[in-house]
Amino acid sequence: MYFASLPPWYVAGSFNHLPPGTASAMTFTESITTCFNKYATFDGVATRSEYWWFVLACWIASLLVGMVSNNLAIVVNLATIVPSLAAGCRRLHDTGRSGWWQLLGLVPVIGWIVLIVFMVQEGKPNRYDVTAAQA
Repeated sequence: MYFASLPPWYVAGSFNHLPPGTASAMTFTESITTCFNKYATFDGVATRSEYWWFVLACWIASLLVGMVSNNLAIVVNLATIVPSLAAGCRRLHDTGRSGWWQLLGLVPVIGWIVLIVFMVQEGKPNRYDVTAAQA
């Protein structure tokens, strides 16, 4: 039975399915605020929720602005490229990898698939996580 195998820290109906002591999941607005506050911060880590909410926000903004004006969409995409790269770098740090792995995205299809697999993996304490190193 599926429910019998759920961990004890799982709370039904909650979006924060993380064990105690791990970083908490971010909301949509917290993620966007954090990523823009860390506009060009390539050190540290980013949780899965922080990264994926920010990616969703960038996609939605690009889509909506693109419906109005292609030139304006280019401006929005250029304005979000640095925080997107920074968030991606921090996300890879959370999985224990260097941010340079983002260059794998330059390889069509296979590189994208591998990069997505890296980005969806659960974070773990590593040398990039300043808070885990201090504890």
